[in-house]
Amino acid sequence: MPLARIMQHAESRILRTSNRDKEGPFVRLGVTLSAWDTADLTANLALAEEADRLGYAVCWAAEAYGFDAATILATVAARTARMDVGSAVFQIPARTPAMTAMTAVTLDALSHGRLRLGLGVSGPQVSEGWYGVRFGKPLHRTREYVEVVRTVLDRERLDRTGEYFTLPLPDGPGKALRLSVRPVRDRIPLYLAAVGPANLALAGEIADGWLGVFVAPDHLPESLTHIRTGRTRGGRDDTEQFDVVACVPAVVGDDVAACADPVRHYAALYLGGMGSRDKNFYNALAVRMGYEKEAARVQDLYLARQHRDAAAAVPLAFVDDTSLLGPAERIAARLRRYAEAGVSTLSVLPFGATVEQRITTLQTMAGALVASGVGE
Repeated sequence: MPLARIMQHAESRILRTSNRDKEGPFVRLGVTLSAWDTADLTANLALAEEADRLGYAVCWAAEAYGFDAATILATVAARTARMDVGSAVFQIPARTPAMTAMTAVTLDALSHGRLRLGLGVSGPQVSEGWYGVRFGKPLHRTREYVEVVRTVLDRERLDRTGEYFTLPLPDGPGKALRLSVRPVRDRIPLYLAAVGPANLALAGEIADGWLGVFVAPDHLPESLTHIRTGRTRGGRDDTEQFDVVACVPAVVGDDVAACADPVRHYAALYLGGMGSRDKNFYNALAVRMGYEKEAARVQDLYLARQHRDAAAAVPLAFVDDTSLLGPAERIAARLRRYAEAGVSTLSVLPFGATVEQRITTLQTMAGALVASGVGE
C-alpha cells in the first residue's frame, strides 16, 4: 500500500493498542506543547485535539518562566478524551512538594486518571534568578522532593526530617497532615527530566520514566547504561516497565537541510542560552556527543547576543541526529531507529509557521509510524 494511503488510514487503534501482533522494538507517539506567546496557547489546543483524534499516547506541556504547565494541562484534559496528559516538566524549585502532589491529584482526577507527573530541577539561573531557590545539591534536593511527593500521594502522614524538607517545621504549631482527598489512582506515574549521568541514574532509581531532550539513537545506549545503574541501585526489577521518553523536534519537507533551519534556533537557545558559560547541562551533553568545538562556538555567539549567528553555527549533523526531518519515508526509517535504540515514547515537538502546518506534521508522524512497523 502506498505510504500516502497508509497515512490517510492511520487510526488511534493502531497507535494505542496494548496488545502487539509481534515481538520486537516498538514506540508510542506523544506530542510536546511549547508556549512562548498567547497565540501558542490557542494553537496548542488545536494540536492536542488532533493528537487525541489520531491516537497519540500522551500530550506533554512544558514550563520555563512564562506560562505555567498545570493550567495548560487542565485545559488540554478538558478538551481531550483518550490520551494522557503530562508535565514536562513541573519545575521543582517552583512549588513545594506538597503543592506539586496536590496539583497532580487534581489533574489526575480532572483527566479521569490520565496524568503523568514529570519533574525537573531546572537550572541555576532559573532556580535562583526566578524562584529564589538555591541550586546547590540538585540531586539530593530531587530525591527528597520525590520522597515527599510520593508520601502525599500515598496518603501517608507527612512527618519527616530532611536536609531540604522537614515537615512539620520544628518548634512550631505545624501538624503532621495527610492528603484529605482520595486520589483516583493508587499510583500516578512519575518521570524525571535528566541530562547528566548522575541525574540519569537517579531517574532509573526512583522514577517510572525518563524525559530526555536532544536524544540521538546512536548515543542513547550511554544514557540507558546510567539509567540501568540507577535501577540496579534501587533494587528495581528489570521486567518492570520504565518509559524512555525522547522529546524530538519534527519538520516535514523534501529538503533535510531546509527542515533543520528552524530547529537550529531551538538548539542554539539550549546549547547557548540555557545556563551560564560554566554550567549549561545541554552544552555539556553536546560535548559528550562529540560536538565540543561546535558547542563552544554556539555558546560564545549566543552569550554575545549574536543569536542568528549562533543558530547558524549549530551543526546540521547535531540537528539531524536529534530530530525527525525530511519526507515521510525518511521519518519512518528514523522512527524505527529510535525504537531499536530503546525509546518507548517519542514525543514530537512539531515545527511550522502555522498551526495547520504543525497539525499536518502530527498527521505525517502518525502515518510514518504505521509505515515504520514499530507502532505499539
